[in-house]
Amino acid sequence: MVKNMTFSEENYLKTIYHLTTVSESEVSTNAIAEKMETKASSVTDMLKKLAEKDLVFYKKYQGVSLTEKGQLAAKMIVRKHRLWEVFLVEKLDFSWDEVHDIAEQLEHIKSEKLINRLDDFLGNPTEDPHGDPIPDSNGSYVKVEKQLLSELAENQSGICVGVKDTSSEFLQYLDKQSIALGSNIKCISKEIFDASLKIKVNEKELTISNKIAANLFVKLV
Repeated sequence: MVKNMTFSEENYLKTIYHLTTVSESEVSTNAIAEKMETKASSVTDMLKKLAEKDLVFYKKYQGVSLTEKGQLAAKMIVRKHRLWEVFLVEKLDFSWDEVHDIAEQLEHIKSEKLINRLDDFLGNPTEDPHGDPIPDSNGSYVKVEKQLLSELAENQSGICVGVKDTSSEFLQYLDKQSIALGSNIKCISKEIFDASLKIKVNEKELTISNKIAANLFVKLV
């Protein structure tokens, strides 16, 4: 674990890590600025600091990528965040739409010993309450083959294994529709006009928008 990192530096590393998981190319300063709701000039200043600590590769106008050291550091932040989410849901009875903001605070705890004990206490979970993989103490994690519900063809079925949008509003909507991790979802039909889907969720039929379907991950069955 990298020592003497500020909260801000950790947040930047985590943001760059998340952006690299959805794009194979280098991450632009504008993409980071948009994600963190800050100015591109502020991003540039921070990237220079991270580069000096050998956490990122950065060249002006060419984007940024994580070094091996930076990638491991980012994974450890993600590990802490997701383990705390599991703890809050499983042990303190928080709902899955409540835990993200609290875990954002807890992820900055520095004690490696505490996090490893937390991992053992929870039974070494491999995914958080939203279906995202939890890296182990070496940064390794199990990848799950998944696709968006919006990509399913008619009459295809899948098991809900994660969400792309972790906002409280979206998760509360899923609760109202009784859609959760492990739910069996079948695509009955697709509307040509607006790409909305008629689906069956655990024997209950309903119609959802393309926006909803594009934020749900399923594993084909």
